[in-house]
Amino acid sequence: MGKVSGFLEHTRETPARRPVTTRINDFFEVYQEFPDEKVRVQGARCMDCGVPFCHTGCPLNNIIPEWNDLAYRDRWKEAIRTLHVTNNFPEFTGRLCPAPCEAACVLGINEPPVAIKTIEKMIIEHAFREGWIVPEPPEHRTGKRVAVVGSGPSGLAAAQQLNRVGHWVTVFEKADRVGGLLRYGIPDFKMEKQILDRRLQQLVDEGIQFQTRAQVGGNVPVEDLQKEFDVILLAGGAESPRDLQVPGRELLGIHFAMEYLPQQNKVVAGDTVPDQIVATGKRVVIIGGGDTGADCLGTVHRQKAASVHQFEIMPTPPRERAPSTPWPLWPLQLRTESSHEEGGTREWAVATTRFAGDESGRVKELHAMRVGPPPKFEPMPGTEFTLGVDLVLLAMGFTGPVKNGLLQQLGVRLDSRGNVATDGNYMTSVPGIFSAGDMRRGQSLVVWAISEGRKAASAVDQFLMGKTRLK
Repeated sequence: MGKVSGFLEHTRETPARRPVTTRINDFFEVYQEFPDEKVRVQGARCMDCGVPFCHTGCPLNNIIPEWNDLAYRDRWKEAIRTLHVTNNFPEFTGRLCPAPCEAACVLGINEPPVAIKTIEKMIIEHAFREGWIVPEPPEHRTGKRVAVVGSGPSGLAAAQQLNRVGHWVTVFEKADRVGGLLRYGIPDFKMEKQILDRRLQQLVDEGIQFQTRAQVGGNVPVEDLQKEFDVILLAGGAESPRDLQVPGRELLGIHFAMEYLPQQNKVVAGDTVPDQIVATGKRVVIIGGGDTGADCLGTVHRQKAASVHQFEIMPTPPRERAPSTPWPLWPLQLRTESSHEEGGTREWAVATTRFAGDESGRVKELHAMRVGPPPKFEPMPGTEFTLGVDLVLLAMGFTGPVKNGLLQQLGVRLDSRGNVATDGNYMTSVPGIFSAGDMRRGQSLVVWAISEGRKAASAVDQFLMGKTRLK
């Protein structure tokens, strides 16, 4: 695939990030434009490797070598057609996915891997520029009605798949705008919301109905959906945040990341947020070193904090692929996101032991210490320290879906991790009710969410019609 000698002639190149001094003053995407000609060069690096392990790295089983080759040959319309065969929203994955496909790239054994994620993003952007992304409504309707609860990537993928085979689909979203975490979790500097809105317009034009401010199990009774729809697909998120149970947790100024991030997204969208949580002029500590922590970090920089520390309890990952995660596995190694380039102090093997507050009940000190490796994280004597702090953001991941309300009322069985349990066909313990995405598998990647939505759509179609052509 690509140019036979391309991987020998060309080096890996990806879009440059805008200068830090510029980008921390706005919420626009951090990456600069990348010309089509450079994309074609990167496509030329895709090897005729015989067994494309990139397929095993991609939860969507994207047909990666083929669309790399088509981009290299300047056949962009065929490239987007091939890309859309397996991925409804490559503009999301091309921006937000950590690219496990690249970790599994055969070229990556001894050279920088093919820039698959960049090529993916540029194929879909080329297609939007050319006007090739148009509504594809079904020719015939089956008369079957499906309710999708949740409008994140899993719910949107399932909705589009089910609509395209002719079912009437209504998506219920509890927030005031559609998009789930794409709307109110991902900062605009990672994905501007116009990218989401243009795709949502396609879904509306294809016949999908959206109801916002509609919390199923709240202001939308579960019984109404069970009466009105043939199938209910639960595609909500893993929204229960992992808490930090230490003395002083109740102090003012300590917030979960998902209390903080959506507010800034609303402000960027033009809303006014009363009593917004802001980092401006404050000493900030972010507890948690993952993607959510990095999202908080970039937002804190743009709000002009006085200082910011990011603490992670795990030890510092190796700078290169760890021997415990050999190719083609997803590597354990240190990753530097755009937010980390922008400043702040990043520390590993740190455990917070307690918080102290002032007379008004606001947090003013964080007490912590160094710890040993997992699983015990044994305290290291003599490493205790105290840090002055005005704002603490807890970004330690999520423990599963919210149990109160919808799930309790439906009576669906949960698995040992507290996620919605399903059979091999994505059906819950209640006949006619299916589940997909983070609500079913736990906190995961956008690419897994889309994959889950597509597979659940296939199962729902099979259930309704006795057969399916969805994959």
